[in-house]
Amino acid sequence: MITGNKGEWSEIYALFKLLGDKELFAGDQEIMKIQNLAYPILKILRTEINGNFEYSIEDDIVVISGNTEVFRISVNVFKEKAIFLLKQIKINQGTFAIIEIEEFMKSINCLSLKASSSSKSDITIVIHDKRTGFNQPLGFSIKSQLGNPSTLLNAGETTNFIYKIVNIFLNDQEIQNINNISTKSKVKDRISLIIEKGGRFEFVNTQKNIFNNNLILIDSRLPQILSNLLLEFYSSNFSDIENLVKIIEKNNPLNFDTTSKHLFYSYKIKRFLNDIALGMMLSKVWSGKYDATGGYLIVKQNGDILCYHIYNKNDFESYLLNNTKLDTASTSKHKFGLIY
Repeated sequence: MITGNKGEWSEIYALFKLLGDKELFAGDQEIMKIQNLAYPILKILRTEINGNFEYSIEDDIVVISGNTEVFRISVNVFKEKAIFLLKQIKINQGTFAIIEIEEFMKSINCLSLKASSSSKSDITIVIHDKRTGFNQPLGFSIKSQLGNPSTLLNAGETTNFIYKIVNIFLNDQEIQNINNISTKSKVKDRISLIIEKGGRFEFVNTQKNIFNNNLILIDSRLPQILSNLLLEFYSSNFSDIENLVKIIEKNNPLNFDTTSKHLFYSYKIKRFLNDIALGMMLSKVWSGKYDATGGYLIVKQNGDILCYHIYNKNDFESYLLNNTKLDTASTSKHKFGLIY
């Protein structure tokens, strides 16, 4: 039996919906459809345990081929299955099966919900770009609004930043008292108490060297910029990247020359978000080569699917900046938030 959560079932919904629509609409930075910008879909490619399959669109027929098997199914069937699947995703919770959809999936050689986690790309689509004339396969990462918010960057010891506390001396008892703060917002409260005592935080390094070097590859000052962004997150009432960037843009902790109003922090954070979205893994050496060569697909609450194509880089980066926020993961699991 095939089971999955809302996000995982959303990948199959995207397959059905796109084959039924036969085109992919672009989205703007407010997650709204750009009516006059759509990409005709020629085919969708999937790798299954029993081989590679092509879902090619020929007029109103989807031709499914792999090895020697060929199936021909009306586009309307995919439209109907997408409508039914969307309703099921909305009414179910947790991890669930959808027997009617599973039977249809097996009939078209679609045997799994999720793409390989080793790649940022969840679905490969061959689109026709009217501006360039290219018909090349592009990998897209799927983010669904039907379930819990999707993560862009997963927490781990790889994401830990190390700071030195300066300007004050803390004895062993004071350190223990601060570390014992166990409120719901304990990390923020520990930092707040250190600042109240006159302490300041100086960034030392990231805990993992590969992550630090990946950041430097994107921009040599990025580790320092992100360290200030994190401190601002734990020192203010903001969690969204857009407002946090505005704050550090105003405070200018790295003392950039802003006499000409250059938006240094905004530009560099956008580059970071773009690379995280399209290929960079925290624990692997980042070469700059994107896995998600097409960009993002957003599955909206109303079932629309919007494309953030890397050809429309400005809209894509603005979308990421405007719709990403920071969150606090488990301090015990990822071993952070303590003075040592």
